[in-house]
Amino acid sequence: MTFNVFQRNLIESLKKALSNTDLAEAELSPQKIDKLNGTYNALCIKPKDSIIGMNLNLDSIYDAFVEGVDFDTLVERTAKECFKGIESCPVVNPNEITDYSRVKDKLSLEVVSAERNADKLKSIPHNTLEDMAVITRIVLDKTEYGNATIVVTNSLCHQFGITKEQLFEDALVNAPLVRPTEIKGMSEVMSEMMPGLMPEISPEDEQIFVASVPDKNHGAGVIAYPNFMEDAAQKLGGSYFILPSSIHEILLVRDNGQMSAQDLENMVKEVNATQVEPCDQLTDHVYYYDAQKHVFQIADKALKSA
Repeated sequence: MTFNVFQRNLIESLKKALSNTDLAEAELSPQKIDKLNGTYNALCIKPKDSIIGMNLNLDSIYDAFVEGVDFDTLVERTAKECFKGIESCPVVNPNEITDYSRVKDKLSLEVVSAERNADKLKSIPHNTLEDMAVITRIVLDKTEYGNATIVVTNSLCHQFGITKEQLFEDALVNAPLVRPTEIKGMSEVMSEMMPGLMPEISPEDEQIFVASVPDKNHGAGVIAYPNFMEDAAQKLGGSYFILPSSIHEILLVRDNGQMSAQDLENMVKEVNATQVEPCDQLTDHVYYYDAQKHVFQIADKALKSA
């Protein structure tokens, strides 16, 4: 079954599955979602008389079908996801989106690959940090299932009546409050994932640290926070490498001679190629922060000039 036929059959079957439910009159429509780091085919579900809905990733559902999951099982599973998603939809006040005074204290910072997103960045206010682009996002609401967020575009800035400079000035103040930085040793992170299975390592013996935000969503943006690099240097006890694990987190590796920049870059490229979804990838480069010179650069460039 081709994707287009599958998409049509899924929507028809979902309408039947939802016919005797609260979503009987919901609008179901396929859409192409254009987002940073890529696009995907989505199924948009919008309840009757609602201004917002939710998107389900049709590509992922089709992939499951191709891999052998029964069609009826997918219909049942997707119907459950519709209910779950609609019930947990964040509350968004449409008037709030157009009033900058009401959203400026909800600004967060995010980093993406400048190269991979070159076309999209033409319509988005951004600053550069080596080969990364720093953008702003409004966090309108949070639930246990996710956040309602909006990337600030040039047109939205114009609507707000603010400059790019004002936008970033406010974001640098508010982002650390909206989504504070968390820096934890790798052993601590692993212990949280597998309680009781990981040996304890004292902070001074940790080699790798994970930097992100509490909900681990777009947490790599902490690298653009004021004083982040200096604070991290103090925690790690000196200069360190920065590995772009994904757009959601970065890894900080002490520069104590145990690992070279080339070894780390090879590791990043391997992980990106085999374990990180393209939509979550940041870059293939390793970065370096010189704690004495207070300089952040791509690692190769930094070490050549040392």
